[in-house]
Amino acid sequence: MSKETISKKNISRLKKIKVLLTDVDGVLTDGGMYYTEAGLIMKKFNAKDGMGVNLLRAAGIKTGIVSADKTPIAKKRAEVLKLDFILYGVENKLEAVKKIIKETNLLPENFAFIGDDVNDLEVLNFVGLSICPNDAATKVRNECHIIAPQNGGEGVFRYITDLIISQQK
Repeated sequence: MSKETISKKNISRLKKIKVLLTDVDGVLTDGGMYYTEAGLIMKKFNAKDGMGVNLLRAAGIKTGIVSADKTPIAKKRAEVLKLDFILYGVENKLEAVKKIIKETNLLPENFAFIGDDVNDLEVLNFVGLSICPNDAATKVRNECHIIAPQNGGEGVFRYITDLIISQQK
């Protein structure tokens, strides 16, 4: 984790997090889509993010994906990681997040979301802590509480995991 200064307001936000949700493409992946000759899509995920899920689970913090991605790759990765919430192929991310909030009986301030593009803005502006990768769309970067130093697919989820855990000790 880099040694940048986290504002007091963001430290307060980090301490309240009980659920960390994320988009897939551009956050857990670099946003690239690799096609085989047969037309199959492949995506690369970062193993450090997977360890982040395990660390959060051990700390009692739930995890999940909320993604518009309709490929089975995102679902498979979420299942392998045993995420608590797996919502993929979602057209309205905000409504999906509101359902999770209702299901958990928590408040929006107890949720963090990592997103990278304009279709994530409603959720990013609704939850208690909004995060984006360094290479997120400019409009998203301008509205997030924390901009991770990593680009998408380079361990953004793990970076935020470490911040949350360090502030909740």
